[in-house]
Amino acid sequence: MAGWARRAWAVAANHSWLADGLLAAFFLGAALLSIQVQIDAYRAADPTYRLPDGPVVLAVTVVAATSLAFRRRAPLTVLCITTAALVAAGVLESPEDDVGFGAVLVAAYTAGAHGALRRRSWVFGAVVATLAAELTRSFVPVLGEQGAWLGLTYDLVFNLSILAVFWAFGVTTRVRRENALELARRAAELERQREENARRAVFDERVRIARELHDVVAHHVSVMGVQAGAARRVMAVQPAKAAEALGSIEAASRQAVAELRTMLGFLRHEGEADEPARQPTLDDLGELVAQLARTRLDVEVVVEGDQERLSPAVELSAFRLVQEALTNTLKHARASKAVVRLEYGPDGLAVTVHDDGVGAEAQAAPGRGGHGLIGMRERVGIHGGRLRAGPRQGGGFEVHASFPRNAPRDRAKS
Repeated sequence: MAGWARRAWAVAANHSWLADGLLAAFFLGAALLSIQVQIDAYRAADPTYRLPDGPVVLAVTVVAATSLAFRRRAPLTVLCITTAALVAAGVLESPEDDVGFGAVLVAAYTAGAHGALRRRSWVFGAVVATLAAELTRSFVPVLGEQGAWLGLTYDLVFNLSILAVFWAFGVTTRVRRENALELARRAAELERQREENARRAVFDERVRIARELHDVVAHHVSVMGVQAGAARRVMAVQPAKAAEALGSIEAASRQAVAELRTMLGFLRHEGEADEPARQPTLDDLGELVAQLARTRLDVEVVVEGDQERLSPAVELSAFRLVQEALTNTLKHARASKAVVRLEYGPDGLAVTVHDDGVGAEAQAAPGRGGHGLIGMRERVGIHGGRLRAGPRQGGGFEVHASFPRNAPRDRAKS
């Protein structure tokens, strides 16, 4: 399609009133010109010829042509008007019917493309029946002549077939337009879903970072608090012990700052291609135990079964669960010993942390029922596992978590 044709099509699509008005003017001019040509031809053979019911024929022609200006506003009405005008022209013996039939074809296409779905088929059926009746009426005076029935059959099949083609083309155009609109709607919906998924991913990542920050800060601050209390008690009588406690506080604070800097680095430098920070695994439990040993909390790690490397997500969640459980023991249980038990089995990993603190007090401690347990339950839940926490028989508090071997992939990755 040439450039001028594309521009003209774009103008017609964006200014339907103008396009339909120009189309109506074209049909009106063509119809009037056709009538004049036919009159001139008749007068060439008979100078006294006059158009029968001339004003009425002209009025019918004008109404039929100008109605096309409203073809997309009232498509079924315009189809009825152009059909009635064509029948009237035949009854009035107008010398022009080709342009009138062309107007009916345009109206049939428009009715198929823009007509109301519930009524357009009924209206089109009535138009077909009306035109068939008009064609048959025009053959009534000559039906007794030889070949009249063949001529009538040909006119019916030819004219009604053309009408059906234009109607079908309009219906097909409507179906294609509606399919295009549906595809555009679905594309917009998919785009909205993609944006929603992206927002959800950002929210989930913020929750994960908040959980990591909670674990890191709570653990190190608890350790520093215990060491500070010990230093305060022995500072006057045992300066060496106080210095050792202050050194532990310094080391814990440096480690906390380093971990916070690592986790917040991506947030601070958004868009930079930094290497992901190494996340702790169960292999780092030894360092955690050594750090807690300075607080007078004796931690024992027991491994049962064949130790194996789990997925990074499970390793991180298990480590943070142990860290949170020991932090709560340090803060609330007034315990002197804690046991961390890792049980590797065919169904997955079971992690148990229990202490010898005061069971009732541990159960009532705010930290045990606050964000600490909520965070643990979330960590275990994302891998399809289960968490159980509460006082032990005989004293102390126990946290037990199970991480199944076949964790859901989509959840484990979070």
